[in-house]
Amino acid sequence: MNVQKAVITAAGRGVRLFPVADTVQKGMLPLQDRDGLVKPVIQIIIEEALESGIEELCIVCAPGDESRYRQQMQQIRDNLLEGYSGEQWAQQQAARLEVILNKLSFAVQEEALGYGHAVYCAKDFAGDAPFLLLLGDHLYVSHLEGKRCAQQLLALAAQEQCAVAAVNPTREHLVGNYGTVSGKRVPAMPGVYTLEKIIEKPSVSLAESVLQTPGLRAGHYLCFFGMHVLTPGIFPLIEEEMAQSKRSNSSCQLTPALQALALREKYLATEVQGSRYDIGARYGLLLAQMALGLAGQDRDVMLSDVVSLLAECRCNSSPSMERQV
Repeated sequence: MNVQKAVITAAGRGVRLFPVADTVQKGMLPLQDRDGLVKPVIQIIIEEALESGIEELCIVCAPGDESRYRQQMQQIRDNLLEGYSGEQWAQQQAARLEVILNKLSFAVQEEALGYGHAVYCAKDFAGDAPFLLLLGDHLYVSHLEGKRCAQQLLALAAQEQCAVAAVNPTREHLVGNYGTVSGKRVPAMPGVYTLEKIIEKPSVSLAESVLQTPGLRAGHYLCFFGMHVLTPGIFPLIEEEMAQSKRSNSSCQLTPALQALALREKYLATEVQGSRYDIGARYGLLLAQMALGLAGQDRDVMLSDVVSLLAECRCNSSPSMERQV
């Protein structure tokens, strides 16, 4: 399976990042990447895909956002060329943005009808080809040197010729934040599972009763990492979910379609060697920035600054706070 297309869902209005997302698209919020350059969040996600071998990208966006994304990326490129003429890093960054703009297309989600519907909006872009699905508000940091998280996923999809979900073993008190799965280990393939049951944000009691996966540490479950390789077979299943959602006047989620896919096709899950950071979560941008810094070329400086900040906070804390710590 040669996956050359990627879909990035970024149609949400970023309500968790209010009020900044009212004026700036959350995908255009700046973070300093591992190479030391400050980039929009969406560019960091796009480079995750491109550096894993993806050739074509589609951003699913809200109405009016396509022109804003293009204009802002073009403006950043032009400002780099004009304001830092002769600087090699600026030339490289501008060239990178030019590559992204040439490989990028958009699909508009006219109405906020759910995550499954957002993915369905990319149906024409995907066509009859498999595609990599990424979230527009998640950043991914690999624990393997020289091998991106998406690259790990794509390698297994190519090897096994099937859909693959990235998962992470997650402590039980966090399962209510993620799609959670159960599966059977694939013999001779460490960290790879055949998917059996998928439930979106289950309670701990529900996870305990139906989502246990043999071989995991006690109190841990397999939760989605925010990254999938999907086959075109997902779209008819989303259509069925959209029809059901319309009848029940509810939003169309992706999880039921993924569960149906697991029943109809070979669908594996793999433990990705990496971490994901939701920028919309509480302090999510801060944690993502720290993770990027600690994984990049400025790791030692970042680590030193974090240690100094913690020491300063400790010294300035009140006696009552120290007792709480």
